[in-house]
Amino acid sequence: MLIIGIAGGTGSGKTTVVNQIIKQLPTNEVCVISQDSYYKETTNLSYEERTKINFDHPRAIDFELLITHLRELKKGKTIKQPVYSFVTHNRTEDSVITHPRKVIIVEGILIFNSEELRNLFDMKIFVHAETDERLIRRVRRDITERGRNIDEVLNRYQTTLKPMHQQFIEPTKNFADIIIPNDRYNTVAIDIVRSVINERL
Repeated sequence: MLIIGIAGGTGSGKTTVVNQIIKQLPTNEVCVISQDSYYKETTNLSYEERTKINFDHPRAIDFELLITHLRELKKGKTIKQPVYSFVTHNRTEDSVITHPRKVIIVEGILIFNSEELRNLFDMKIFVHAETDERLIRRVRRDITERGRNIDEVLNRYQTTLKPMHQQFIEPTKNFADIIIPNDRYNTVAIDIVRSVINERL
């Protein structure tokens, strides 16, 4: 089993990179685990309290559960991935049955912040994109997919996203084995990743 961690700032294009990698692999050999599924369960808080949570801080992530799940998969066991709702800012009662695969891709902005989690990755990739590019993507996504308004998105960006990126995300580039500049035509880096995967498998 090969476990790949793909990190990068919000809107950096991690999903695009993930899709470019899995496109070349048989569907029954790869699975993707998103850090977003592992935000901590917050049923004990009111909706108002939940909206104030800093979701771009490592404290918001249930690293313990994510690490446990990866270890279970490594042992050949099936896991139940939590399902998180960005509308209610809490986990839902649903879960996703995830089977062990030859390649497991874990993606998320904060996945390199936990040393224990980093040590489980056979390959660490950081997707880099310019600040203005990331902001544009984040604005589009939050308005169309998460029902936010423009003022809310920009306020969150200035007060939370930007400082958290500088403090917790950008520095983790140093842990990466490969840094991919986010350019949709950057086929060289993707080809390198693919050949490493094929070699290991």
